[in-house]
Amino acid sequence: MIALETRYGFRFDIRLATHADEPGLAAFFAEVTDDDRRFRFLSAAAQVSPGQLHELADFAYHRHETFLAFVPGNDEIIAAATLAADPDGRTGEVAISILPDFKGKGIGWTLLDYVAQEARSWGVTRLQSIESRENRAAISLEREMGFSARAVEGDPGLVLLERAF
Repeated sequence: MIALETRYGFRFDIRLATHADEPGLAAFFAEVTDDDRRFRFLSAAAQVSPGQLHELADFAYHRHETFLAFVPGNDEIIAAATLAADPDGRTGEVAISILPDFKGKGIGWTLLDYVAQEARSWGVTRLQSIESRENRAAISLEREMGFSARAVEGDPGLVLLERAF
């Protein structure tokens, strides 16, 4: 476990997901809001499929890793951040979800900062996030962290946020 602290003083631990975490991830995504689940998976599914859970928990060193956040001393997932690199390892994509009761504590900012550092250590030179235009909180946070936004060609409902290292 790695201990992190937000700019608001909230402390949490993170570690990499494994396939043993799939039931915990299912419980986690059942507790996020419908909008947040839709924003994360860019679909309106009421629940995350077993295949999606398996993919989230899949681990490929410096290619695909999901970081799980916990309150110290508790095994309930409070946030999840996935980082996936393209085949050449130069572009990475990040996606973050947080339980409703833990929003506003700086977890998203801290996780995104941590994932960006991880991406750089992998050799990623460009970090991206695809967001629904409705996900104003994520877009605002990513812009605050130096991401630039542009339209996704062919889908006016999405925005591509990107940061070069």
